[in-house]
Amino acid sequence: MTTVIAFILMFGLLVFVHEWGHLIFAKRAGMLAREFAIGFGPKVFSFTKNETLYTIRLIPAGGYVRVAGEDPEIIDLKPGHHIGLEFDESGLVNKIVVNNKSRHPDARIVEVEHADLDHTLTINGYEPGEEEKLSFNVHPEAMFVMDEKETQIAPYDRQFASKPKRKRAMQLFAGPMMNFVLALILFTILGFVQGIPSDEARFGEIQENSPASEAGFRAGDEVIQAEGQQVESWEDFTGIVQEHPGETMNVTLSRNGTTEEVEVTPRSVKAQEREIGQVGVTRAFEDSFAKKATFGFTQTYEWSTLILTNLGKLITGQFSIDMLSGPVGIYDATDQVVQTGLTNFVMWTAVLSVNLGIVNLMPIPALDGGRLLFIGVELIRGKPVDPQKEGAITFFGFALLLLLMIVVTWNDIQRLFL
Repeated sequence: MTTVIAFILMFGLLVFVHEWGHLIFAKRAGMLAREFAIGFGPKVFSFTKNETLYTIRLIPAGGYVRVAGEDPEIIDLKPGHHIGLEFDESGLVNKIVVNNKSRHPDARIVEVEHADLDHTLTINGYEPGEEEKLSFNVHPEAMFVMDEKETQIAPYDRQFASKPKRKRAMQLFAGPMMNFVLALILFTILGFVQGIPSDEARFGEIQENSPASEAGFRAGDEVIQAEGQQVESWEDFTGIVQEHPGETMNVTLSRNGTTEEVEVTPRSVKAQEREIGQVGVTRAFEDSFAKKATFGFTQTYEWSTLILTNLGKLITGQFSIDMLSGPVGIYDATDQVVQTGLTNFVMWTAVLSVNLGIVNLMPIPALDGGRLLFIGVELIRGKPVDPQKEGAITFFGFALLLLLMIVVTWNDIQRLFL
């Protein structure tokens, strides 16, 4: 149950921060943000505030911010369409009743001749059976009412496509940017709470009933050699240990100015389709204010570099797609991390936030990076890509992502249960 709660909180935080970035910069640009959603599928909880519908949805597989001009729900008022109009105190149309007009006895029934709700905000038409042409001005925040559900209209200046390229690009980039900001904050908090990991192969905590405790390792010991290899850093030591699962190793330690020779047998642990060794120790931490103050930046940079390197290896075929993990694999990893303590869970959350930011910036249609690519093409061509072509490419990219998600999830299930 602890893992379930931790996973939901972590997932919710990552998605919330990402979509919040999109939302804030959409509103700053003057776009009408129709919906801010966490999850997909049926609504579990919702409320409306400042033009935006906030929802939590059933399927925890992401989220979205729905911006005006990119949704299909606004009704196109065609000639001959009978609608009901309601007016505010200044005489502007503030409600356009599309159906069930009998439920709105105060609405004025009009047969549409022409309507422009993008630019001039006017509706021209006739009362049924009359020949006198009428013209009505529409309030820029008027509501469509269909099946008793109200949806705010979006004049062109409130739509995504109407904004300058820099504002559209910023609105798309803001989601991944906020993931990097979250990671930076979490890493910085960890730096001040637990200190900065030592560069040396020096022990911090020794886990009870672990190979390290059985071998007599103590907190503060520094590894000088392992299996005849010189050890300069923590990564050197862990790398050697991982290569010797279940094998007895000779380790030379520096302890209180003296040298100790000990033997340890790393336990065998399965990780990413192979067996690795672990001895059950954590690295020591330093108490340096300067390093603490910069820890968030250095860790965000280092993890970004590592993730980009691995993505590059995946593209060039050096890494197999079988090494990728989806929601199932992330949940399993979260379960293992939660058992090791709160600080490791916070670290894991920060790493996933970096990963989410980088993946969303990849130039793949349907991701933020793909949409940024379209704006780049528009900048080069001097005109936007045809909306139908962009929609088709985006749909194709979404289908590929969905297929990849299915394959990755199946691989996760095989690793766990088969």
